[in-house]
Amino acid sequence: MQKSGLQILHLYPNHMNLYGDRGNLIAIQHRALERGIPVEVVHAEPEAPISWRDVDLIFMGGGEDSHQARIAEDFLRRAPELTRALEDGVPMLAICGAYQLLGHYYRTVNGDKLPGIGFLDVTTEAGRPRAIGDVVAHTTLDITPRSLVGFENHGGRTFLGTGAVPLATVQLGQGNNGQDRTEGAMHKHAIGTYLHGSLLPKNPHLTDLLIRWAVDRDGNTDLEPIPMDLELKAHDVILSRC
Repeated sequence: MQKSGLQILHLYPNHMNLYGDRGNLIAIQHRALERGIPVEVVHAEPEAPISWRDVDLIFMGGGEDSHQARIAEDFLRRAPELTRALEDGVPMLAICGAYQLLGHYYRTVNGDKLPGIGFLDVTTEAGRPRAIGDVVAHTTLDITPRSLVGFENHGGRTFLGTGAVPLATVQLGQGNNGQDRTEGAMHKHAIGTYLHGSLLPKNPHLTDLLIRWAVDRDGNTDLEPIPMDLELKAHDVILSRC
């Protein structure tokens, strides 16, 4: 069903917002409003009520281990409703720490095990050294170009289970674990990734895909084309480092 306006749920903005992750929301709002699609952003901290029936797209950024620990219990409490929404096709973009908590667990450098909601078939273990630097990856998503660029800064090593589909294959950078060349994971319309930077301002083609999913979960609606020349110039700067 196509919708005329969008409601974006921003989970834990005061705890999970490393490296400019909030900029992803600005990119979504900009490219939606350029098409005349009204956008409302609802911010939800721990214990805040959420009207899940009104949510069209979910965003959650990254956080340090201490920040993840502060929201982990609340995130688990929301798991049934969040999982139901994701299974129904509501798109979600989960960056770094949020990506880890969409999986089965994240074991911190101190050995603490933070349980995730298990929507993505991934597990994460702390490791050294940190993966830091520019990333260029090639995705199988139906977008043009197929390249995704961003900046990673994470100590976690994420490993995909048999039920996980990688978001992309790394051409530059470490990606999920520095071993298998995978980056991120996806299921239904949920995307988990380590790409900060912010991700979406430099990848307008991915931004548009998320908007299209949010407007019409069945994917039958084509968005009105709008320019992305400036965004792709930023994209190409990172691409040239590969």
